[in-house]
Amino acid sequence: MLTLKLPGSFQTPMPGQFIMVREKERLDPLLGRPFSIYSFERINDAVIVEILYKIAGKGTSILSMVGEGGLLEIFGPYGRAFDLFPYFKKIVLICGGIGIAPLTFLASHYKRLTDAGDVELICYLGGTGVERLVGIEKIKELCSGVFISTDNGSMGYHGFVTEMFAHDISSYDKEKTMIYACGPRPMLMTLSEMLTMNPLPCQVSLEERMACGVGACLGCTIEVKHREGKGVYTRVCKEGPVFNIQDIAWG
Repeated sequence: MLTLKLPGSFQTPMPGQFIMVREKERLDPLLGRPFSIYSFERINDAVIVEILYKIAGKGTSILSMVGEGGLLEIFGPYGRAFDLFPYFKKIVLICGGIGIAPLTFLASHYKRLTDAGDVELICYLGGTGVERLVGIEKIKELCSGVFISTDNGSMGYHGFVTEMFAHDISSYDKEKTMIYACGPRPMLMTLSEMLTMNPLPCQVSLEERMACGVGACLGCTIEVKHREGKGVYTRVCKEGPVFNIQDIAWG
């Protein structure tokens, strides 16, 4: 967890957007790293942002060693946010590992509706093992039901999170349910196949490597489906990172 204190002028992000973070004045690595927003709060004339991340390389390793009072450069918020649908009665979150970060921020927005008794929030959270599960307590505060799975059976359901969700998918009404997902690409591919046979609306946040974060370098392009059936390429940082799951060419 990295907690950032920013000026009050920082733009309020929407769930699904991301920020680029780098240590101030460091030349190696030169480029920032993209992070989903885990929580956002305005306190007096300042902003408090939390990002939840895993160490995946040099950039994140350096950030993990920045101590209290360290100076960072923050750019953003960037990208397309999740669409919010207050008329759906059930909101289902499917999280794989660190994919819980943007969906927790999304859940905090929907929680305002659940307090009014209008929307039920349900979370399916999976990881390779219990040591890979993070953010459980916070998501439990936001959702009425949290179902946990681990690939090795060390906690909850023994198997993939998509397998666990498959047991319940038929119980959700497509007219009243909205699904949001974030996690490893194989998880999202499997979910896409499941939703082809069980057509429930779903938006996903993609975890892609990014360099610039603003669409200039074309380093995070993916293939999406075109209306004429031909694949076209689009930028995850600019047109995403949120997409409708059936718009992505998963093959």
